[in-house]
Amino acid sequence: MFHSNSLVVSTIFFSAFFASLFASGISNAQDFEEITANNGCPGCNLLLNSYRSLSIIDANFENTVLREADLKEARLEGANFRNSDLRRTNMEKGIYSAADFTGANMRGADLEKSSLADAIFTNADLRDVDFGESDLSNVDMSGADLRDVFMRRAKLDGANITGVRMQHADLERASANNADFSNSNLESSDFSRVSVKGASFANADFTFSNLSHSDFSGADLSGAIFENTHMRATNFSGADLSSASSLAPEQLALACGDEKTKLPEGFTIERCGTLGE
Repeated sequence: MFHSNSLVVSTIFFSAFFASLFASGISNAQDFEEITANNGCPGCNLLLNSYRSLSIIDANFENTVLREADLKEARLEGANFRNSDLRRTNMEKGIYSAADFTGANMRGADLEKSSLADAIFTNADLRDVDFGESDLSNVDMSGADLRDVFMRRAKLDGANITGVRMQHADLERASANNADFSNSNLESSDFSRVSVKGASFANADFTFSNLSHSDFSGADLSGAIFENTHMRATNFSGADLSSASSLAPEQLALACGDEKTKLPEGFTIERCGTLGE
């Protein structure tokens, strides 16, 4: 049986809870002028606030709560976001070149079409982040959690993505030439139609991943795991697969390479340009 006094108690509780939540996000809110004048707001609680198109060079937001805030089209080159809370924050089309996101919690943040060249994301939580079509050239993501990250058509040339968890990632049509993915878990990820020429995947795990129609020319794949990996029309010209594991001849029968491709003993590969003839 439902009692009316229970409804009253529940209503009072949730009203107080949401009032407290709202106050926690607003009571420490800073307007554009204050944040600009102070070159940021380290340690502030800016939950749910809007700072769209905010522009500061070398701003300090270390340990700042910006969860679900609106930073769309912000210009914050060189900003310090170390250990900040950026969960589900809207940072779309922003400029964060050389910004430091070390240890930041960014799960579910939207950074689509943003400029992030030379940014630092070491040990950051980047699960479910949308980096679609963003410039991530030369970023350092070593040790980060990149599970379920979206990087379709992103530019990752020269990036350091070593020792990361990157299962179920979507990198379709991304460019990651000369990037370093060594010692990373890339299971069940989409690397189709990517360009990763000269990249290192030493000891990376590609189990159940899709590498079809991609260019791995000159890539270091030594010690990589290819269990149930799809590699239709994958270009391995000049790549080193000599110590790869869980690699089956029928997988390589769908791929191509050249005279410089290094294969495990007893394996062969079609020359690129002759596949299917």
